[in-house]
Amino acid sequence: MSWDWTTVADVLAAVCLLGGAFFALIAAIGVVRLPDLLSRMHAATKPQVIGLLLVVVGLALSLRDPGSLGILGLVVLMQMGTSVVAGHMVGRASFRAGQVRRDLLVVDELSGVLSDEEPRGAP
Repeated sequence: MSWDWTTVADVLAAVCLLGGAFFALIAAIGVVRLPDLLSRMHAATKPQVIGLLLVVVGLALSLRDPGSLGILGLVVLMQMGTSVVAGHMVGRASFRAGQVRRDLLVVDELSGVLSDEEPRGAP
């Protein structure tokens, strides 16, 4: 059996797409099953970004269009940038609102910073 490059690319694309779907499923299960907010937030961001990267690689291998590579690269950059910022904002806001279980924290560096600040409202 002789495999040409298009067949290899199609098989790799299918493996990447299935792997991305698997990581998205793991992220969804983690959000539902984990007990506290910070664990759920971790489960929502880490496997989801890896799953998106695998899906984008699978799409790039499947489409084989140089014009779509720029758009797919932009999708990856925007997703990686926004998930980090969103995770930070949700974690900090939940900590300020008292929604974080402090008994589960190993290191708590934010308490000292927040106790020194004045309370402030929305702009």
